Amino acid sequence: MTLTLIVLLVLALYVFQLFLQETSGSRMNVGTIVGTRDEPLKLSVVASRLDRAKNNMLEALPLFLGISMLVFAKGGDMSLATNAALGFLIARVLYIPAYVSGLPWLRSLIWVAGMGCMFLMALTVI
Repeated sequence: MTLTLIVLLVLALYVFQLFLQETSGSRMNVGTIVGTRDEPLKLSVVASRLDRAKNNMLEALPLFLGISMLVFAKGGDMSLATNAALGFLIARVLYIPAYVSGLPWLRSLIWVAGMGCMFLMALTVI
């Protein structure tokens, strides 16, 4: 798997999280999904957690993309950067169910693993 493909998969994961958050918040009500959304939705516990998980991805995404661009531009150790990026992707995939399930320690450990993977990516260009 290439770093380019992993970056695209991370972006696809973010789009998937947007979809999960929107559909869970509207309880799959098509009228609500396509409506004007003038009134804020009352979110269930799961929808609130999906929203927070999506917001967390939104915070991590610029860092991941910035480090990825540096690796591409500077030509760091592509093998290590690719493996670290794959680790980040896996951590972010696992983060969603860990957050939704309400397991705070597991969720936090997965978050730390993802951040560690980004740190390893950054080390390849230093």
